[in-house]
Amino acid sequence: MLDLYLYNTLSRKKEIFQPINKNQVGLYTCGPTVYNFAHIGNLRTYLFEDFLKRVLEYNKYKVKHIMNITDVGHLTGDMDMGEDKMEKGAQREGKSAWQIAELYTEAFKEDIRLLNILEPSGYHKVTDNIPEQIALISKLEKKGYTYKTSDGIYFDTAKIKNYNKLSHLPLETLKEGARVEKNPEKKNPTDFALWKFSPIGAKRQMEWSSPWGVGFPGWHIECSAISLKYLGKNLDIHCGGADHINIHHTNEIAQSEAATGKTFFNYWLHGAFLNIVGGKKMAKSEDGFLTLKKALIDKGLNPLAYRFADCQVHYRKPMEYSEDNLRQAEQGLDKLWEQVATLGSVKGKIDLDLQEKFVKAVNDDLNIPKALAVLASIFKAKISSADKLATVLDFDKIFGFDLKNSVNYIKGEVSSSALPVKIQELAAARLKARLNKDWKESDKLRDDIKAAGYSIEDTAAGQKIKKN
Repeated sequence: MLDLYLYNTLSRKKEIFQPINKNQVGLYTCGPTVYNFAHIGNLRTYLFEDFLKRVLEYNKYKVKHIMNITDVGHLTGDMDMGEDKMEKGAQREGKSAWQIAELYTEAFKEDIRLLNILEPSGYHKVTDNIPEQIALISKLEKKGYTYKTSDGIYFDTAKIKNYNKLSHLPLETLKEGARVEKNPEKKNPTDFALWKFSPIGAKRQMEWSSPWGVGFPGWHIECSAISLKYLGKNLDIHCGGADHINIHHTNEIAQSEAATGKTFFNYWLHGAFLNIVGGKKMAKSEDGFLTLKKALIDKGLNPLAYRFADCQVHYRKPMEYSEDNLRQAEQGLDKLWEQVATLGSVKGKIDLDLQEKFVKAVNDDLNIPKALAVLASIFKAKISSADKLATVLDFDKIFGFDLKNSVNYIKGEVSSSALPVKIQELAAARLKARLNKDWKESDKLRDDIKAAGYSIEDTAAGQKIKKN
């Protein structure tokens, strides 16, 4: 296997990946704040992290993947001011903050399933790890890194060397950014809350007792506490969106390294934004932000078309959203499934020359677009259909298009027995109708199949058929 190179935000260059423990990788990915649906910009980040995890596993690493679920109320301003997101969501929908958290956690998991993203080794709710966060803040307090204001316990960033080592921005620039929302009690503009006090005379839905008073954790402390608890000595890779570099991840590093005296993750990987055509970043603060349902499902598009579209843009490059782009991606995915379906069901051997080109691409900082080109070249290669199928399915361990089911794209019998020729012909005709967007003919053929005693189901991988 070739060396795996990853672009490390800390060093601003590609580095050969070397885990702390041989053949094992600790991977932490920042999870959703569950006060609303994830939009497709959020989901682009989870897709890039999924490709990373799949590449690591393809390289024979055993990956322990931890993701937090931010189900506790945090303030919408990056500098610990503004409205509480969970309380805001509860008011918007007439539910409790706890109900909102549960509702959108399940919605997020469904999005993950529809995009065929591998689930983490563990989802860990912030509300299940409050004691760990309090313990970490207490440790920082004992070491002299904290101070108290009227609204909470703050981290003193002036006591940290190289506070800006992840952002690589002049400290003055970070300070200017912090002044968007002023707190006159802060010692330094970049200082951030570790623990916030509940407002006097008000009862929050989510609040806890602590050594400093009743309140709730600051935004950044959760990821430090959860990753240190569940990954321990395997702090290899930390991921997230590019918008987390300057504040959230910078503050995670500061508080974690202050508390432990050790390096907090060796590799930091960040995905670029999904922009609406014209270059504007997609954000939940904007009205009408696009969810997977709105952008694809409601328009009759396969959710995996978004995965296919994402494969065409490197994770560190901005990606532009348009409905036309997604429709073209769906056509490309349909063509791929059709091509794989023609290879039959007998697997041969993986073509080693093609595999070497493929590995060289994915191990070069997850160059999935280049790997996609290698995948396309398989169908023109002068090798047997059986070897083509084996090679395609091997590559799909990373792409995640569920191509193993494409051998059933027409012959979708769940049982091992062969489908009757008549049913095969009807299924093939229906497939052709669907590819031509002839929905009326497609529905008629579905009824003909049903009348013959078989049921047909459209799945992400194509048609699946079984005898009633």
